[in-house]
Amino acid sequence: MAVTVFTIGFTKKTAEIFFELLRKNNVKKLVDIRLHNASQLAGFAKSDDLKYFLKAILGIEYFHIADFAPTKDILDDYKKKKITWAEYEKKFNELLASRKVTDKYNILDFDKACFLCSEDSADKCHRRLLVESFKHKYSDLEIIHLK
Repeated sequence: MAVTVFTIGFTKKTAEIFFELLRKNNVKKLVDIRLHNASQLAGFAKSDDLKYFLKAILGIEYFHIADFAPTKDILDDYKKKKITWAEYEKKFNELLASRKVTDKYNILDFDKACFLCSEDSADKCHRRLLVESFKHKYSDLEIIHLK
């Protein structure tokens, strides 16, 4: 059975663009995979506000899954340039494996779900690494990065 998942970052997007991307792509649920999802700097994407907006505007369910977020150490080391992107990828993929995310979570539960992080591009973001880890287990998984 084919499953489609989306990823999105809220940075450099207005609320209008963000919610329209979700609407146009018929997203059914949003899965917040940020380590810090309640920051005041997140604007409309602050967890409690986002949960309300998603339900009120689009009828979309909101979930936060901490298993899908990097650890503070991995994230801080990358942000402070103590590790390269390649090292970050390796550490994050090892973290996903140790958490057994592809065994613990069934990809079928995420059909038409969108994985949210803050980075504007999926290129150097853990959301891409996360969905690619599922793709290794479920070859018919379609991944669409919303821009």
